[in-house]
Amino acid sequence: MTAALSVSQLVKTWKGLFGPAQHALRGLTLSVPKGAAFGLIGPNGAGKTTFIKVLLGVVRPTSGDVTVLGGDPQDTAVRARIGYLPERMHLPAALRGRDFLRSVSTLKSLSPSDTELDRLLERVGLRTGSQRVGTFSKGMRQRLGLAAAMLGQPELLILDEPTDGIDPVGRVEVRALLLEEKKRGATILLNSHLLSETERICDRIGVLEHGQLRLEGTLDDVRRAASRWVVRFEGEVTAEDAGFTRAEAGWSYEGDVEGLNQALDTARVRGLRVIAVTPQTRDLEAVLADSLISRETN
Repeated sequence: MTAALSVSQLVKTWKGLFGPAQHALRGLTLSVPKGAAFGLIGPNGAGKTTFIKVLLGVVRPTSGDVTVLGGDPQDTAVRARIGYLPERMHLPAALRGRDFLRSVSTLKSLSPSDTELDRLLERVGLRTGSQRVGTFSKGMRQRLGLAAAMLGQPELLILDEPTDGIDPVGRVEVRALLLEEKKRGATILLNSHLLSETERICDRIGVLEHGQLRLEGTLDDVRRAASRWVVRFEGEVTAEDAGFTRAEAGWSYEGDVEGLNQALDTARVRGLRVIAVTPQTRDLEAVLADSLISRETN
């Protein structure tokens, strides 16, 4: 599958004027397929913002390879195919919503009509393009920024906290909007602290921590508890001596696939009949917490 973005052994080190160097990215390797919705999660200071800046060509890596949409992120032709919503936007208060989109369109060498701009504003939930930005609430500003990112139907959308300041009903609307963009064929890179929203939008997840990718894969793979399984046996049985422990939904086993199969073989030899084997899954909050706990104990 063709990659929308790919980085290999990416390193970014910030040299301090008076203190030691800060290592933001430490040999990061990642490939995101075209058309995927990829969620980047991790604690504050994990390197997520630096990674995004590298993809946008704003920051040059210390070492490593970076390819975005088949080219160099420093290439203006590549940048024109990317839509970006920053975490913190500084919008000119005097401009009207439509005028702001017009100025962004000029930067992207686009020339949409007023009708097209109004249609885009309405699509993100802003009913008028004549209202001045200075009167916007935080949620309205966020919607305007999302509209700006979507100008020209970009192939790659990089969104940093897209639902920040938006109420729960608005989040549902934004989620539907992003899923429409994904259906259109756009690749989405989403950075959000709202992990429940990330789960609803993304089909692939990466856990970034201390500049390193701790975990990456499909949503189902990442949520699956590492080496944890729930097994159901037929009837009233005791399976402790086969390596299982009691669980709410049956019996639990912790270990790799080979160990699981050996435990199941032992259970069968002892006359137990296996009804179901299910990998135990977690939500993203548990995934992130377990990743951090694992690092601290290693």
